Amino acid sequence: MSDTVSLEAVPSPEEDEPDSDEFDFNRHAALAKSEYEQLYPLYDEFSSVVESIIDTCLSNSKISTHSITSRPKSIDGLYRKAKKASSDNPNSPRYGNPLREITDLAGVRVITYFLSVVQDVEKVIQDQFEVIERIDKSETFEKDRRLGYQSLHFLVRLKPNRCALPEYAKFSGLTAEVQVRTILQHAWAEIEHDIQYKAVYALPSQIRRRFMALAGALEIADREFQAIAKQDRKLREAALKSVADDKLTGVEITPDALKAYLDKEFGPDGRMSDFSYSWMVGVLKSMGFAYLDELDEFISGYDDVEVSRALHGSRQGQLTRLEDVLMVAAGQDYKLRHPWNRQGNDWFRDLIDHRLEKAKEKGYELGARKLPNLEHNASDGA
Repeated sequence: MSDTVSLEAVPSPEEDEPDSDEFDFNRHAALAKSEYEQLYPLYDEFSSVVESIIDTCLSNSKISTHSITSRPKSIDGLYRKAKKASSDNPNSPRYGNPLREITDLAGVRVITYFLSVVQDVEKVIQDQFEVIERIDKSETFEKDRRLGYQSLHFLVRLKPNRCALPEYAKFSGLTAEVQVRTILQHAWAEIEHDIQYKAVYALPSQIRRRFMALAGALEIADREFQAIAKQDRKLREAALKSVADDKLTGVEITPDALKAYLDKEFGPDGRMSDFSYSWMVGVLKSMGFAYLDELDEFISGYDDVEVSRALHGSRQGQLTRLEDVLMVAAGQDYKLRHPWNRQGNDWFRDLIDHRLEKAKEKGYELGARKLPNLEHNASDGA
């Protein structure tokens, strides 16, 4: 999909008149270029339409990707490609009819984080488009004994039912190329393409061997990232099940686990964002908490709603109530270990002192609980 080199000058058909028995590659490419200039806006719009369809379907299916981009082939890029000679006959063009035979005039690239998502994207493409051809570049390179790394390419058209709609009718019969890669595959391909292009001819054998070794290493890395993602998902699911079953021992405090625990103990609060739970995990770890059973034992016996009303006059949000209970139970230690205190925020110290005084006036014993040992939990990986 890369067309990075500008064409400084396109020879006119009249320049450098060839011998009568030689094919006029300049004229052939110039004619294709002239025709493509008229069609360029159509392919520009078509590539955007294909990108939009894929993006919408992935979003609706909650399939996360790194990026989705599209582009029409540049006019200069079409000229250069149309000018290439056939590998079988150097006096014959590789593309006799460039606008029909060059299949990436409209291009879309989908970059994923994990290998498993490549399969999810492929399913969307198969469902939403008429797939003319599916190309596994790793198989192609292996068959041809060429340097290469995994990447899936699809040649697609809009399905007849979509082309029947007025807004899509003008794209009937047009072909787009869709590339699907992981982010590691994309990095490899972009760097290899840049070095390969600068080499003009074949890469030196030493460079080729290093690229092939790196391709193997990145393939292993891709699989390891996939394994990590799978393990992370299993750990999250196990933690949520443990919370649901009231088995909190050894359940690490994470945003997901904390939300599940507080939803159960304090009641759900749809106003809380993912960032809020992540921030609260940081606060809890600064207090010395590593596992949910430690937190549960520390705040047990306190009525979060009563504490909230005593300090604020009304029932506050879920995370504010948690902080209020922690503050009353830990007393001055809460202030001393809080991240904002360590950052030297005088306003925060004054605020906590004011609330602690208010809690004391309401009859609460301050600092009745001892916060966990920071060094102990740090050694546990907290």
